[in-house]
Amino acid sequence: MNLLDLLQSSELGKIIITFFVSMLPIVELRGAIPLGVSLGLNPLLCLGVSLVGNMVPIPFIIIFIRRILDWMKTKNSRLVRFAERLEKKAYSKGDLLYKGEIIGLILIVAVPLPGTGAWTGSLIAALLNIRLKAAIPAIAAGVVIAGLLVVGLTYGFTKVIA
Repeated sequence: MNLLDLLQSSELGKIIITFFVSMLPIVELRGAIPLGVSLGLNPLLCLGVSLVGNMVPIPFIIIFIRRILDWMKTKNSRLVRFAERLEKKAYSKGDLLYKGEIIGLILIVAVPLPGTGAWTGSLIAALLNIRLKAAIPAIAAGVVIAGLLVVGLTYGFTKVIA
């Protein structure tokens, strides 16, 4: 029996899988919630686990992403292009924030579409120098909204409420 089979065979294992998937960039809770529900987790438990997992990397991204991007720019041309692409993406979405910085950050994180989410919101917050004290609650609010939308779309709004 391999590790994945072992994890899938217990409730705790399913929670662990969902938690770690929600921490991944791009996938985040948008992928973790449907995965957790497909593994048989209660949708509200799945939501809670995914919310926490999705928020774990956020302070680290906000604090360290500039240093990481600067380091990448010193290595090779592929990493330079990748770092510049990330910065360009963040600055292009950051244009939405200048007038309503916190509301804009919440909305960028809350929209459950590719290219949005907590990782993108953290990158934007870091590159636009939004203070950690302001960025974390805004990103958390966006994650909660996105999580509720994804649970509703995955499991059905009427089944979750009933």
